[in-house]
Parts: sequence; structure tokens; C-alpha cells
Amino acid sequence: MNKWTQHPWIRWTGKLGLDGALAGLGWVLAMGIEWGTWPKLFSLSAWVAFASAVSVAFRLPWQHYRVSDFRGMIRIGGAALALALGGLSGVIYAQDPTVRQVVAMGVLFTVVFWVALRAGFRASHEGVYPWSAQRRMASDGRRTLIVGAGRAGVMVAQELRLHAELGSTLVGFVDDALEKQGVTIKGHPVLGHSSMLPRLVSEHGIQQVIIAIPSASGQTLRKLHDLLKQVSVEIKTVPGIYNLLDGHTWRPVLQDVAIEDLLRREPVALDLQAIGRELHDRVVLITGAGGSIGSELARQVAAFSPARIVLLGRGEFSLWEVERELRARQPGLPIAIELCDIRNAVRLGQVFRQWKPQVVFHAAAHKHVPYLESHPEEALENNALGTYQVVTAALENGCQTLVNISTDKAVSPANLLGASKRLAEMIVEAAANLGGERRRFVSVRFGNVLGSRGSVVPLFREQIRRGGPVTVTHPDMTRFFMTIPEASQLVLQAGLLGDSGRVYVLDMGNPVRILDLAEDMIRLSGLKPGEDIEIVHAGIRPGEKLHEELFQDLARVEPTDHPKVSAALPEAFDWSAAEAWAENLRQILALPDTERRPAILAFIEETLPDWSPAQAEKGAAWVDLTTRFNRDASGPWKTLS
Repeated sequence: MNKWTQHPWIRWTGKLGLDGALAGLGWVLAMGIEWGTWPKLFSLSAWVAFASAVSVAFRLPWQHYRVSDFRGMIRIGGAALALALGGLSGVIYAQDPTVRQVVAMGVLFTVVFWVALRAGFRASHEGVYPWSAQRRMASDGRRTLIVGAGRAGVMVAQELRLHAELGSTLVGFVDDALEKQGVTIKGHPVLGHSSMLPRLVSEHGIQQVIIAIPSASGQTLRKLHDLLKQVSVEIKTVPGIYNLLDGHTWRPVLQDVAIEDLLRREPVALDLQAIGRELHDRVVLITGAGGSIGSELARQVAAFSPARIVLLGRGEFSLWEVERELRARQPGLPIAIELCDIRNAVRLGQVFRQWKPQVVFHAAAHKHVPYLESHPEEALENNALGTYQVVTAALENGCQTLVNISTDKAVSPANLLGASKRLAEMIVEAAANLGGERRRFVSVRFGNVLGSRGSVVPLFREQIRRGGPVTVTHPDMTRFFMTIPEASQLVLQAGLLGDSGRVYVLDMGNPVRILDLAEDMIRLSGLKPGEDIEIVHAGIRPGEKLHEELFQDLARVEPTDHPKVSAALPEAFDWSAAEAWAENLRQILALPDTERRPAILAFIEETLPDWSPAQAEKGAAWVDLTTRFNRDASGPWKTLS
């Protein structure tokens, strides 16, 4: 096919000619093939011209036949009505019963031919015909069952039919809705409800099951996964809908079931209008922008059309990756890259003076617990002193909102990471206590982030890929987990809509036992824990707790307007005290090696009354906070489950 036949005007003129020819054929059939006399030839020409004009008026030639849809059918319906009205005018003028019959049949045949043309092209494109190459290729594919007969399931069915290269033959649907039992959707039956999955897989020889419920919670997915573990079948799923803040359309991309799917919760309901007011046309600076949380915050902030996003970090390649992605997603968005270490106060001040950010998300931090235990000076210099320098630069340059990303390890800190992040929280609270018009400085605290750099999930994946063993520190160790999009969305909600000086804690659900996490990941890889992959208990590492906490003092906790966010009441930290801490830290970090570590520990013990480095050995005394929250349904934690 040459370039001339691909020209738009050539294509739509050809379609218009095809519509006219079909209208003419319909008129000839309506006349009973008697078209040899001049009046009949004239009426045929008039009808073809009129039908062509109607086709152009309703833009029928501009439709793509292979993807014609309901809207296209509505256009054809409008064209049919116009043809009928035009024919009625001719009937009234002619006053002849034979003419009336010819006009009525002409309208009918023309509309039928137009609809059949488009339906035929689409049916051919979708491989509906038994003789089509797509149908033959698909019939040899894996016998597939779709769980979920809603919109997502229908979209998956269409993808399987359109793309024979996926090698899947759809057998039917499974859905728990009573009104869908026994019905046929897209030519395939709903075979039963989800509890029947093992039997349906065996009866129909199913080789692949696709879970097409993007809004399903982790609990639902885990239940379905546990049912399907009873039979030998490949399990696929589709992406969740909680990551649509960037404005991208949900697509039915098939993927393996991941541990993130089993742990995900219901999508976060955000006040997008209020967040948009805070971010639209503002200069937003993100520290640690190349990291897991920082880069996700950048993606989501970009959706609100800020005046500029300033990506600050010290990793060149990470910043380059984020910049490239944002420019592809938002071509017109102004982006500034600042290669800068937050420990460099001079360079940091230059960046803030140049861009004058109105909103700052401070995500830069060291987070590896054992490393920071052996390098306490790095923990305090980067996490505590670095935060002080970011906050100072923000204060000096009129920043209105600063959101500090913290961790649940800051509660009753038992390690250097927790201590340094608790100091960072106190510095932000001290800056908030300075007051100032519309100034909002807050911290947002959450637990482990699934898939973030250095988290346990990538480690387990690598160990499973190598054939094991998978190392778990302690069989009873638990952690709170969130997905990266969920954590970032709640950071936006809590940080931008909260009161200044608060420490906001996100609803992280129930704590997850690390041993259960490892076993689930092994099973998701199609292997058996303890048989195919060995699990080894390596022992608690320096600074680690058996269990993390959410708040130190539940009496100082209060709910917020968002059901997934709670807040600790602000404390009366003075900015002059924060300045003294920073000066002391600079002097301590300059001490000789033999004096530095004892001085750091003494500083932490003096500054943080709840510092308890021995707490890592007190796992048996830990109280499950979730149980305590659920004990009093009238308290501020009633929404956390």
C-alpha cells in the first residue's frame, strides 16, 4: 500500500464512495432490480447523492471501521433518522404507494448495509470469525479463566481476543455477583463464583487464571491466591487503580501476582481539589528526588501543574531517570535539576535562593539500620543536621509549606536511624513553632515501603532467584508495610492539608510477619517454602526491633479529617534549642574518631528522653498496637483496621 492511499483525504473519500455505493445498492434492491428507465435512474442518482450528503453530515466516513463503537452506532442511528425524514418528504410529494414502498425499503437497506459494513470490519479485526487467523492462533493458546466480569474483565477479554500473540483462549468468567451467574459476556459464559475456582479449573482444563479486579484489596487477592494454590495453574493479575493520580488511563496490562498485590489495601481517597490548590502554579522542591518516595512524589506532584518542580539529590543517574520520565509524561512542565547534598549548607542555600520554593518535600535520608549503627556520624549528619539545614534554608527563603518524610522507627527509637529521624521531627516542630503567616511545617511518619531501595522485598526476590536460602532475621519479627504510591499519596494529603507542627501518622494496616512475607513470595514464584527454597533465621541485626510502634503516647493522638491519617499533638520545641542542637552536632562530628561515637551517643541520650537502644531485645514485652486500637472503637483509631 503506497503513501497516496494512506492520505486522510483519500481514505475518507473512499469510505464516502463506499457508503454511496451501498446506498445505491439498497435503492436498486428496493426497486426490485428494475432500474433501466430514465426516471428510475434519476431517482437512484438522487438517492445516492442524498445518502452521501447525510453520510458527510454525520461524519460517517471519518469513523475507523475496525474500532467502531456505541457512539458510532448512535451516529448511524442519526443518519438513519435523517434518511427516513428525507424519504418521507419524497413520499409526501409523490403521493404514490409504490414510491412509498421503494423509499421505505431503500432507507432500510441502506442503513442495514452501512451497519453491516462497519460491524463486519470490526468483527474481522477482533477475530470473531472461525476462519480468521486470530481465531485460529487463539484457539491453540492456554485455556484461560477471568476472575471478575466487570469492566476490567471485559477489557481483558477484548485484549485477549485482539492480541492472539498473547496465546490465550478465553473459556469464561468467574464472578461473585448473583445477577451475573449463568449470563454470557462477550460471547463467553460466567461459569460460577470464586469459591468454585479449584473445581472449574479442573473441569475445564484451565491453564491460566487472570484476576481482573483492579479495586480488590490485598485480603481479597490473598483469598483468591490461596484458593488457586490448590491447583496447578498460572496466575496473572492487572494493576490496581490506586496509582491513577498522575492522570494516566487505567490499562488492562497482565502481570504476575506480586507481594505488593497481596498487601495492597483499598485505594486512597484524596481531596484532589484541595491538594491542587496547594500545588498548582507553585514552585515545588523535592529533596532525595531520585529515591523511591522522592521520585513517586515528583510524579504525583507533576499531575497538579506546578509552576516548576525542582529535583534535588546527589545521585546523578537517579535524577536523570526521574527527569527523563517526567519530561515524557508532562512535556511542558518546567523542571530544574539540582545536583546537591543536603549536608552542604552553602550549596543548599544557593539552590533555595535561586528557586524560592513555596512547597518543599524533604525525602532525602539514610535509611539502612545496620549501616547507620556502624556509622552513627552519617546518621546524624545526613538525617538530623541535613534536615536542620533544609529547614533553615526554607525559613530564610519564605517557604510556606515543608513536609518532612519520617519513619515509624522514630517512635521510642532503638537505633541510630530512629534517633536521627526523631531529631529531624523535633527540628521541624521547632521551626513550626516560630509561627509566621500561612507557614505549615509538618512531618509524616510511615513504615516500610514495599519495593523501595534497600527494603526486604527486593532482597527476598534476589535470594529466591538464586535458589535460596531466604534469610529472615527472626521468626516473630513484624513490620508495617505500604506501597510506594499509597505512601506518597497520603504524604500529599497529610502534609499539605494538615496543621503546622504536627507529626502525622499514616494508616499502615496490620503489621506483617516477615516470615509470612518470605513464604508468600516463595509461593508466588511457584515454589514451596522449606522444600524448594530454604528459609534461614539469621538473627536480629544491630539496632533492629522485633516490632515497630506507631505512637509513643496514645493519649496525645487525635484523628484528622482523613480516615487514613492520625496526628500527634504538637510539642513545645523551641527553635533556639534546635540551633543549639545543630551547633553541638557540628562540634561532635568534628571530634577525633576515638571520641566521636561516645559523644554522639551521649548527645542522643541527653536530647531524646525516650532513647532506648536496648529495646531491640525486648520483643516479648511488645504489645500489638493494632489490638489496642481496636479495643476502643470510639477512640481516634477506630478507622484503622
